[in-house]
Amino acid sequence: MAAYWIAHVTVKDPQQYKNYMALAPQAFQKYNARFLARGEKAETLEGQHFIKHVLIEFADYQSALDCYHSAEYSKARKERENIAEAMITIVDGID
Repeated sequence: MAAYWIAHVTVKDPQQYKNYMALAPQAFQKYNARFLARGEKAETLEGQHFIKHVLIEFADYQSALDCYHSAEYSKARKERENIAEAMITIVDGID
């Protein structure tokens, strides 16, 4: 069953964020991730407001977790530290 990353991000330093954007695709490619939605056109109706929103599909829950904890994504995540606020949730899809 598919699983999904739901990510909400507010970038504080767009120039520095480019380093994260250069590295993160390596992890997503390795785990065959498929981007379903990504952008800034969104309306937060409840909860904390973020600027960017991303929905990524993985083959299964374990693949999504493995991607997040991979060496490739860990390296990208370090580039995002202190320059962006993020909330990332992994959730199972529905049969």
